[in-house]
Amino acid sequence: MIVNHLAADGAAAESSAGNPVLNIIVFVAFIVVTMYFVSRAGKTTSEASDFYTGGASFSGTQNGLAIAGDYLSAASFLGIVGAIALTGYDGFLYSIGFFVAWLGALLLVAEPLRNVGRFTMADVLSFRLRQKPVRLAAAFGTLFVSLFYLIAQMAGAGSLVAVLLDIHDVFWQGVIVAVVGVIMTFYVLVGGMKGTTYVQMIKAVLLVTGVVIMVVLAFIMAKGGLAALLDRAVDAHAASATLAKKGYEAQDILEPGLKYGKTATSKLDFISLGLALALGVSGLPHVLMRFYTVPTAREARKSVTWAIILIGSFYLMTLVLGYAAAAFVGPDRILAAPGGANAAAPLLALELAGPIFMAIIAAVAFATVLAVVAGLCITASASVAHDIYDAVMRDGKASEEDQVRVSRVTVVVIGIASSVLGILAMQQNVAFLVSLAFAIAASANLPTILFSLYWKRFNTTGAVASMYTGLLSCLLLIFLSPAVSGSETAMFSNADWAIFPLSSPGIVSIPLGFLAGVIGTYLGKPDNLDALQAEMEVRSLTGVGVEAPVDH
Repeated sequence: MIVNHLAADGAAAESSAGNPVLNIIVFVAFIVVTMYFVSRAGKTTSEASDFYTGGASFSGTQNGLAIAGDYLSAASFLGIVGAIALTGYDGFLYSIGFFVAWLGALLLVAEPLRNVGRFTMADVLSFRLRQKPVRLAAAFGTLFVSLFYLIAQMAGAGSLVAVLLDIHDVFWQGVIVAVVGVIMTFYVLVGGMKGTTYVQMIKAVLLVTGVVIMVVLAFIMAKGGLAALLDRAVDAHAASATLAKKGYEAQDILEPGLKYGKTATSKLDFISLGLALALGVSGLPHVLMRFYTVPTAREARKSVTWAIILIGSFYLMTLVLGYAAAAFVGPDRILAAPGGANAAAPLLALELAGPIFMAIIAAVAFATVLAVVAGLCITASASVAHDIYDAVMRDGKASEEDQVRVSRVTVVVIGIASSVLGILAMQQNVAFLVSLAFAIAASANLPTILFSLYWKRFNTTGAVASMYTGLLSCLLLIFLSPAVSGSETAMFSNADWAIFPLSSPGIVSIPLGFLAGVIGTYLGKPDNLDALQAEMEVRSLTGVGVEAPVDH
């Protein structure tokens, strides 16, 4: 069926998705090139530290590029451009939230995490607490954050390839997601953290360069700068016949409230989403794990500085691309494309410079997905192998070879799970799907990270209560929300069990995570590990003794 589809009338294919055959050729070329770098780096992966952190051998500049490559995901490029194209001002919240969150990460967690941890986020959370219960709870938080983030990437990749091949059939879109999952799993198994880091660096440079070119072309095509571009976007939005059918009211795309300003519930949802975006980065395990790939805390700070420069520049440019997509592609064509809002960016590339440019931009976006998924898979697998298998099941006596083997099995399992859920989520905006991962991170991980680093009285009971309460409340509210059932774009659109009115649960689950940590600390018994508390404080603030492993 796909072959017949690609062989269909050339003119029709060109008008809807560029040239599908050309798109496949460019895709394969990108995959071959990135696989070359991954396989070369994979040959030097022999120890657990190589697989998890690349041997802590990267400079701050290299790691900053890799962090940007890890963070600028399919949600950043595909989802945000689509959100702004359809909802304007309200869609730009994703850009602002994703960027502002880095200030908290830089000020509160980047250097202390690098000084205290070694492989995973749980190294920090369990440093001065009882190992097994804290590591187990932290591992579950890491797994669910990674899984939801992976769902977004899989859905974005499926939407991207479906647009390029102009495939509207749901079954074949699902096949595409499955194939993408196989490719991404292979990347991680071959390269580990070293290979992943190199792919992320290459991808960050390519993505930012591609976006700069698109912005320049958009201004040239607008023939009048930003004002002319915005005027064209407003006109195209007002003329749309499809928006009303999809639940978007006819309103000036430059005004706030197009999506979140109509009712008290939608305004509360806006606040909840913003809260999750602003706090989520400081609890994202795959981002925090990148601080362990540099040799010193100084390089960790340098990493964040470079990442902020790249990430901030990128998110400012998404505003231009979003309105350009509304102006030159139009809401009707975006919503009619496979993947809906997620198709806005590649369709804009087609309008700006033709099918070859579209194929290149789409291939860069696909490399973006590859790099992000690789980082997520490594984080999840490291948590299972290092925190559950080694620390909990084997009492810290597992060999490094056993840990790497368990990590690779975990990569396969989580790749299958994310592919299945990604198929169900293909109609959701991927930026919104990532915001759910941010909500879980802010609810389950962030309270315990902050309390562990900055509250001397904090104990194991508080940590376990905080992580499980934040995680379970967030997962339950997501399951009962319109994101899963009861709406046209829900994962289960034909069912309706949504009793929680907000799509983003952060406004409820994040305070619950903090509150449970406080209550658990006061109700639980002290851990009587004062020496470890003092050592953690010194290490987190000064970096003294960073290389010394902790055994308790």
